[in-house]
Amino acid sequence: MSARAGSTPAVLLVVAGLACQEIGASFAVLLFPEVGPLGMVMLRLVFSSLLLLAIARPRLRGHDAVAWRSVVWFGVVLAVMNGLFYLALERLALGVTVTIEVLGPLVLSIVASRRRSAWVWAVVAFVGVVALGGGGWDRLDPIGVLFALGAAASWAFYILASARVGREFPKLDGLALAMTVGALLALPFGIMDAGGALLRIDLVALGAAVAVLSSTIPYALELFALRRLPAAAFAILMSLAPATAALAGFVLLGQHLTWLELVGIALVIVASIGAVRASTRAARRTAEPLG
Repeated sequence: MSARAGSTPAVLLVVAGLACQEIGASFAVLLFPEVGPLGMVMLRLVFSSLLLLAIARPRLRGHDAVAWRSVVWFGVVLAVMNGLFYLALERLALGVTVTIEVLGPLVLSIVASRRRSAWVWAVVAFVGVVALGGGGWDRLDPIGVLFALGAAASWAFYILASARVGREFPKLDGLALAMTVGALLALPFGIMDAGGALLRIDLVALGAAVAVLSSTIPYALELFALRRLPAAAFAILMSLAPATAALAGFVLLGQHLTWLELVGIALVIVASIGAVRASTRAARRTAEPLG
């Protein structure tokens, strides 16, 4: 009883983090006409890095070359993942973009499970992605789909890079440093895309708000939730991202989805949950002693 009561607030923290993330993405889309997608990426990464540096105050000494290479690689992945995600959002609905992006960690979970039964979830996910076309992929911008698939691959690399940096740096130090690297990489592209709009205080302030909603608050809530939830339960809850994205796109951006697209989103969510559970069972069996 007490364990269940203790986990309930943690579940709410994850859901609140997902809501903030998709609300932030919706606000970012509304700013695209003014600053462009790459300008928005720059604002998000710059303000996120400044906030994380202020919170974490990472130590720069005491790290070897391997650790710094891990940070740089993580920063590159962050910049590429965010850039491709926002470029996809410029052409696709929020719910569709997030659903395609989720395929990255989904494939990673299937591969990590090393079980033939896990590939059933790959088929379910494939059917879901086909359904996203609403019966015809001509409804989806092909370049936007490619950007979303690139973001999906980047998300898989993000998970691997994040785990590596987490082993090399304490607390949020590695994330803060990697976010700074990502911000520096995004800076020239963002300046070219946004141009004179960066001189407008109101747009810069909105960019800071997107950074807080999309990065700072979700990261903090997820960090607190992970202290109270098993990793598998957390991963399953994160699989609900396409649903929260579709809801945010509908409410805040007026993006209507067909029933077949909604079925596709639901199938990808089911596949993600199934893959996570299969991966968890495989890891548990591997950890069990023989004999």
